[in-house]
Amino acid sequence: AYAHVPVQLITPTGDIFLSEKLYDQLELWAPQLVRRTLDGKHWVPRTRPDQLASWISEFVAANEAAEEDGRPMQDTAPTGAYADRFGGRLVLVTGAAGGIGRATAFAFAEAGARVVAVDRDAEGAARTAEMARLIGAPAAWGEEVDVSDEQAMEKLAEKVAAEYGIVDVLVNNAGIGLSGSFLDTTSEDWKNVLDVNLWGVIHGCRFFGRQMAERGQGGHIVNTASAAAYQPSRALPAYSTSKAAVLMLSECLRAELADRSIGVSAICPGIVNTNITATTHFAGTDAAEEKRLRKRTSRLYGLRNYPPERVADAILKAVVRNQAVVPVTPEARGARFLSRFSPGALRGIARLKPPL
Repeated sequence: AYAHVPVQLITPTGDIFLSEKLYDQLELWAPQLVRRTLDGKHWVPRTRPDQLASWISEFVAANEAAEEDGRPMQDTAPTGAYADRFGGRLVLVTGAAGGIGRATAFAFAEAGARVVAVDRDAEGAARTAEMARLIGAPAAWGEEVDVSDEQAMEKLAEKVAAEYGIVDVLVNNAGIGLSGSFLDTTSEDWKNVLDVNLWGVIHGCRFFGRQMAERGQGGHIVNTASAAAYQPSRALPAYSTSKAAVLMLSECLRAELADRSIGVSAICPGIVNTNITATTHFAGTDAAEEKRLRKRTSRLYGLRNYPPERVADAILKAVVRNQAVVPVTPEARGARFLSRFSPGALRGIARLKPPL
């Protein structure tokens, strides 16, 4: 008895009643078989209805379209790297209008994930979502929000849960740059950088992390910190402080959420070629000097030319491997090594005046 029509098999990885091994060699009886796996237990129709509905509708639509056009039936399962892990999962990325956030959204899209691209730049978020769909995401949405706004983040979490489902992977990536000595940095400067870089992460972890925990099916939280989190600098006291707090928050959450099968990773890029330098505020300078410093810093980052796509790849690997702290660039890994085995050397380097 052969199945002469396309068949989609969705297998929960944590089903103690029906093992995945029961379906070995099923291709012999269903030649047009599409396999998918889903993190969950036996009753996934109750616990993961959003994901099942997405896969079913996608499978039906693709095969009906192929039949109408006279084409062979299509395998709609994603084929990109880590597709077996992220296919159909719901991933939310903040700061997704450009840079590391956009690259991360695209990487998850290539792996077949459904993507929610979040940014305070509504048009940029919408463009990221549109491109994610073209790249391979079965569905993608752009959402406008300021991560530093607690009420706005709470409303976003409610909307995402109601319309798209509970997030499987949360990437708290939104951040801003701030350079300048401590004595030149105003209280307003401190508030701005902490509101986005730290409180934005806290809001994301609180609202989306709570939903993950209450669902009881695990998940993963990725927080973008920085090599500045463990590398002191006389030029980045406020920025480094905000990122050090993100790193420690991630470590604490990792310990707290482990028994709920929720992993937490802190990603620590170094010098990456993104547009953050073009918007970095340089404390204690006038408009002309700030413009000059932005232009110079952007040029240096461009010469370094470390692509955000490599950071995105590190993020996907961190989720797959459940890594705690991930320094990405060579300088980030070197500083991490020194912070653990020779912190005095880092303190000495921190005393050097940066070139202007």
